[in-house]
Amino acid sequence: METMEELAKAYDPGQYEADIYKRWEDSGFFAPEAHLPWVDNLSEAERRPFTIMLPLPNANAPLHVGHALGLTIQDILTRYHRMRGRRALWLPGTDHAGFETQVVFEKKLEKEGTSRFKMTREEFYKACWDFVQHNKHLSENGIRRLGASCDWSRNIFSLDPEIVKVVYATFKQMYADGLIYRAGRICNWCPKHQTGLADLETKYEERQEQFYYFKYGPFVIGTSRPETKFGDKYVVMHPDDKRYTRYKHGDKLNLEWINGSITATVIKDEAADMEFGTGVMTITPAHSAVDFEIAERHKLDVEQVIDKRGKMLPMTGEFSGMKILDARVKIVEKLQGKGLVDHIDDKYKHNVQLCYKCGNLIEPQIVPQWYIAMTKQLPDGRPSLRDMAVQALDKKEVEIVTEKFEKTYRHWMENIRDWPISRQIWWGIPLPVWYCQRMQNDECRMKNGVIVDVENTLTVCPHCDSTEIIHDPDTFDTWFSSGQWPYATLMANDAKHGTKDFETYFPTQVMETGWDIIFFWVARMVMMSYYRTSKPPFEKIFLHGLVRDKDRQKMSKSKGNVIDPLGVIDTYGTDALRFALVFSTAAGNDIPLAEDKVKGMKHFANKLWNIARFVLTNLEVSKLQISSSKSIETKTEADKTIILELQQTIEGVTSGLEAFRLHEAAQTIYDFVWHKLADVYLEASKTQLVDEAFADNTKKILLHNLIMSLKLLHPFMPFVTEAIWSEMYGKEKEKLLMIQKWPI
Repeated sequence: METMEELAKAYDPGQYEADIYKRWEDSGFFAPEAHLPWVDNLSEAERRPFTIMLPLPNANAPLHVGHALGLTIQDILTRYHRMRGRRALWLPGTDHAGFETQVVFEKKLEKEGTSRFKMTREEFYKACWDFVQHNKHLSENGIRRLGASCDWSRNIFSLDPEIVKVVYATFKQMYADGLIYRAGRICNWCPKHQTGLADLETKYEERQEQFYYFKYGPFVIGTSRPETKFGDKYVVMHPDDKRYTRYKHGDKLNLEWINGSITATVIKDEAADMEFGTGVMTITPAHSAVDFEIAERHKLDVEQVIDKRGKMLPMTGEFSGMKILDARVKIVEKLQGKGLVDHIDDKYKHNVQLCYKCGNLIEPQIVPQWYIAMTKQLPDGRPSLRDMAVQALDKKEVEIVTEKFEKTYRHWMENIRDWPISRQIWWGIPLPVWYCQRMQNDECRMKNGVIVDVENTLTVCPHCDSTEIIHDPDTFDTWFSSGQWPYATLMANDAKHGTKDFETYFPTQVMETGWDIIFFWVARMVMMSYYRTSKPPFEKIFLHGLVRDKDRQKMSKSKGNVIDPLGVIDTYGTDALRFALVFSTAAGNDIPLAEDKVKGMKHFANKLWNIARFVLTNLEVSKLQISSSKSIETKTEADKTIILELQQTIEGVTSGLEAFRLHEAAQTIYDFVWHKLADVYLEASKTQLVDEAFADNTKKILLHNLIMSLKLLHPFMPFVTEAIWSEMYGKEKEKLLMIQKWPI
C-alpha cells in the first residue's frame, strides 16, 4: 500500500505563508472574472457578484491591529462567497489621508530643520507625494501578509487621476444643484496646523482652570477666557429672566472696560442660561460657536480679537502680538487694577476642545469654507442628503447589522449640521474653484466671481473674460473623496481598464469597518451614493469593535500596549492572529486581545496539522479523492455520531457566516475539530483501523471529515488549510483549496 509522505511533526507558518500567497495571487483567482472549475452548472443567481470595498488604509502608514481585524473579517466573507460560487470582488485601495499624512510629513520636515512654510506649494506637494509613494508598500505588503484575497489588478489610490475626476464631477454637480456653498462661519481652527477641522476631528479633555467673574457695568459676567473679551460689545440675557426685566432688547449701556469706556448693547436671547452664574453673559462672536450663532440670529457685528496663529491682534492695544495664555495673565492684572474683578474661582472644571492630532487647543475662528447643505431638498424633487440616508434604512435598502448602531446613526442624522468640505492644507485634492478678481459684468457678480473648473485649464474668467483669476488654495476634506469610494473606485477602474465594473458590481454587498467611523465615513457614503447614483452604496453595514489590550484598555503608544500585527504574525503565524481576532468578535463589541489568546490559536493550527498528519499516514494515495459521504457507511456508533456532528457543524458554520455571526461560526468549527474530531473520533478510529471489518470505512470517514474541516476552516485560517490541501493534492492552481466548493 502506497501511503502519503509523512508531514512534518509541527506546522511552521514561516515555511509556507509567503509561497502560498504568491500562488494565490499568481493564480488569478482573486479576480471575480476567473473561471472556477466547478461553477458551470450554477444558476445566474448563484453566480451573482459579491463585492466588498476595502476601507482604504492610510497609504503612508503601516497597518495596526484594528486593520488586521477588519481585513480578517472582510477576507472571511470574500473567501466564503467565492467558495459558494459567487463572483467575489474585494477591491483594494489606499488613501492619501490628507490631514493625517500632512501632519506626519510636517513632523519629518521639522526634524530636518524646515517646514512647509519655507517651501512653495508645488515643492511641498511633490516632496509629500514622493514620501507617500516610498512608504505605500508598507500598508499593501501588510494587507498581503494578512492573507487578504483582494483583486490587486484593480488596486487604486485616492489621488489617481481617475478618482479625482469622479470627485470633481460630484462637486460640480452639487454646486450646480445649489447644495454646495461658501460661507464665513465659525470653525474649529488648529493654530499649529493652520486648518479648520470638523467637529469629529477634535477631542475633549477635562481640565481644572480658573474661572473669572468680571464687573461689566451693572452686571457680573463669568468667563474662562478673558483674552477674548475685547470683542464683547453685547450683553446677553434670557428674555424670561425676571431679574433683568428692566433691560430691554437693544438698550445701550456705557461702561468701563479693558482698554477704556465702551458702549454695550443688550441682547435678549434664549441661549442665555438662567441657572449658570448670574444668568448674564457677554459674547465674542468671532471666537465662540455659541456666540457666533447668537450674532447670526440678531445680525450683530463681529470683530476678530485673536489671529490664526493664536496671538492677540492690534485691536487689543498693548497686548498685541502676545500669545493667548501670556495675554490672559496681563489682562486679568489690568482688570484687577481697575477694580473690575469681582472674584476668581480656582477650581473650575470644564472640557476643552483639542486638535485630535497635535493636542493643541482649538481656537474658534471665522474662516471662509465650502459647505454641503445636509437638509436642503434637491432641485429635481428628491429629498435632502440627510433624508435620503435615513430613508435608506426605513426602506431597508441599507441594513446596519447591529441594532444599537442603527439608533446611533439615526440620532446623528437628526442632529446633523452642514458639512465643511474644505481644508486649509496642501496635501490632497485641490478644490476645482477659481475666483475672478474683477467681476466686470452682472453674470460674474451674480456668482460672486466663483468659477468651477474641473478640467483645471482655466486662464480667463468665462463670465467676463478677465485674466485676473486666482485658484482657491484649499483642498478637499479627505472624507469628501472617500465618501464616494464605493462608486468612485468602480467608475475609475472602468476609465482605467475599459471594463464595466460599475455596471456589474454596484451596488456592493457589504461595508465592513470600525464602529468609530460610522459618522466620519459610513453615513457620508450612503448620502453621496444616493445623490450621485440614486442607489445605495452597499446592502449591509457590518461594524466591528475596537481591538483593546488584555485589560480592555484602549491601545496607545504612551501606554506601551500597542500590538503590531506583523510582529505577532512573525511569532505565531497569520492564521493564529486571524482566528484569535475573530473568535470573540460579536458585531460591534470591542475585543480584548492578549498574547496567550493568539498563542492558543497557534496550538489550534498545529492541532489541525496533526489531525491531517494522522489521517494521511493511514491512507493510500489512491483514496485521497474520496470527498463525498455517499460512499460512506456508518458501521459504529462513533461513525454515526461524527457524521451527524459534521453535518450540524457545516450547517452551523454556514448559517453563522450568512448572518454575520462570524464568532459563532468560528467557535462552531473550532469545537468540532478539536473536541469532536480530534478528542473523540480520532481516538475511536485507532481501534477501528486495526479491525479489517471497519478499517477501510474508517479511513473514508477520516478523510471526509478532514476535507470538510479544511473547507470550513479555510476562510478563517487560509494558510494552514491551504498548506495541508497542497500536501494532499499538489500545487497546481486548479487544485487550490481557495476555489473549492463550499460543503453546502
